[in-house]
Amino acid sequence: MQATFRNTPRIVALLDTFLLYFSSLGLLAFLYDIGFEHLQPDYIYLHYFYHFYFLVVLGCVGFRMAVMFKDGTKRPSLIFEGLLLTFMVLVLVARLILSNQVTQASSLLHFFDSEHPIHFIIFYVFFIELSKKTLLFYRGNLHPAQMFVLSFMFLIAVGTFLLLLPQATYEEISFIDALFTATSAVCVTGLITLDTATAFTPAGKVIILILIQVGGLGIMTFASFFGIFFQGSSLKSSLFMKDWLNEDNLGQITRTLFKIVTFTLGFELAGALLLYWVLQDIPVNVLPDKFSFSLFHAISAFCNAGFSTLSLGLYDPLIRFNYPVQLIIAGLVIMGGLGFPIVFNLVRFVRYKALAQVHKLNPQTPLKHTPRLLNVNTLLGLITTLLLLFLGSVIYYLLEMNNTLAGQSPWGKLVGSFFGAVTPRTAGFNTVNLAALTAPTVLLYLLLMWIGASPASVGGGIKTTTFALAILNIISLAKGKDRVEVFGREIEQESVYKAFAIILLSLLVIGAAVFLVTFFDPHLGLSAVAFECFSAFSTVGLTLGITPLLSTPSKVVVIITMFLGRVGTLTLIVSLLRKVASLRYRYPKETIIIT
Repeated sequence: MQATFRNTPRIVALLDTFLLYFSSLGLLAFLYDIGFEHLQPDYIYLHYFYHFYFLVVLGCVGFRMAVMFKDGTKRPSLIFEGLLLTFMVLVLVARLILSNQVTQASSLLHFFDSEHPIHFIIFYVFFIELSKKTLLFYRGNLHPAQMFVLSFMFLIAVGTFLLLLPQATYEEISFIDALFTATSAVCVTGLITLDTATAFTPAGKVIILILIQVGGLGIMTFASFFGIFFQGSSLKSSLFMKDWLNEDNLGQITRTLFKIVTFTLGFELAGALLLYWVLQDIPVNVLPDKFSFSLFHAISAFCNAGFSTLSLGLYDPLIRFNYPVQLIIAGLVIMGGLGFPIVFNLVRFVRYKALAQVHKLNPQTPLKHTPRLLNVNTLLGLITTLLLLFLGSVIYYLLEMNNTLAGQSPWGKLVGSFFGAVTPRTAGFNTVNLAALTAPTVLLYLLLMWIGASPASVGGGIKTTTFALAILNIISLAKGKDRVEVFGREIEQESVYKAFAIILLSLLVIGAAVFLVTFFDPHLGLSAVAFECFSAFSTVGLTLGITPLLSTPSKVVVIITMFLGRVGTLTLIVSLLRKVASLRYRYPKETIIIT
């Protein structure tokens, strides 16, 4: 027995590996169960497999915890394994009670006797064991940009496979439509070739929602979060996540990662509860499951995805004149597109100001003076966002008050104008008939879609700070300055270079997409195609109605455009080209004639 506990790390590692593969087998069985139609013998075999899986996992987890407790081994996941073991014991006890033919068994006991607890255990075990292995990815030689791009490709591939399962749709769909939907969900775009409400079953809608959630934050963010949670972090993993999280302090990487995930999930839950509250007046026969509807749209809104379970989207009469719903969704869109660094910087600023007020009332309260809490990135992103929202709302109101907003109340026109300024900035929802927009409004939408959200957010576009830097650089050149200065700070030249590179690459990709779509589908109008390509690259999801009419080659073009818009064309180029370590030489300088 002493020899057994001396080999505790090896035993635990073997059990971890076994449970990972065994839970993967369980996951495949679950996908086969929910994804395909079965005859009665299949259900019997699955029933026996689920029970066998339950007993094996119960034995492995119990033995592993006993070995670790005896040896005094501590690991972050121990508490979650304890919760799992407790839950499995409850399930076992409940089944034993029901097997004794208790007539007054509660519905809770019958739930434990169903397959649902085992489905939960399969996912839980797979999730824990996979999370422990995620940090192994950082030991390879892949560049962070390469891993970022590959993670999205992997997620799109998995999503396509899941959407092709027979039980995910009411009728069989083509591979290209499944790929298009999966890409649109992972890239949080919202363009659809199939009606989400009528083409996909509840299981298919859940798959789309998971793809939106994981794609919005990035699969590596989730993987790193749970990997650190269950296994702990390492220096190399922190270096990898440094660029993704825009966090310069390596000591704050883990804390920033936790804040991002908890803030996202918490804000989405709060948005879902608010939506559920304001939808209470809608009859049950019109909207049967209000909470599922609220949760789906809260996640879709915060992730700036634009997917809806209504065939007409938010243009549906159910929501078109429901202004509280529109304001809640607009708030979720803005928060999701503001960018995590900006949000966290604003929280620190507000907290410091609140403590300063308390210090004024009670000087004994400790207060550490911190100058310039709001950094330049926050100021640029916040000011640009507010200007775009204000100017967009005013211009939209003036252009559409007697057009798409006609017939609405004065308050409805104000809300509609505000929503019309919010949604083109990568959200993809619409409460008006987009095909009826005036030509100037369409041009306004193109500009707002192209600029998009703020950096390090779930939104797309070239980003607000990129646009702001370009404008500031033009002003600096006009004034004869050799550098960009704002808010008493000088902007690094590298940031200016990146801004103009992103702008040029975005125009090249959009231009190529417009050219190819008009080549493959010449019958479609140029303005509608341009709107579609801007929307795809900026991961917006708005359309003038041509998405279902695209031919297969055009769908492929839009898929690639959505992917490039989500991962970033510059990021893709960086992942493909070998980075120069340093330049230890300089050539003689020459001037190029520009104007």
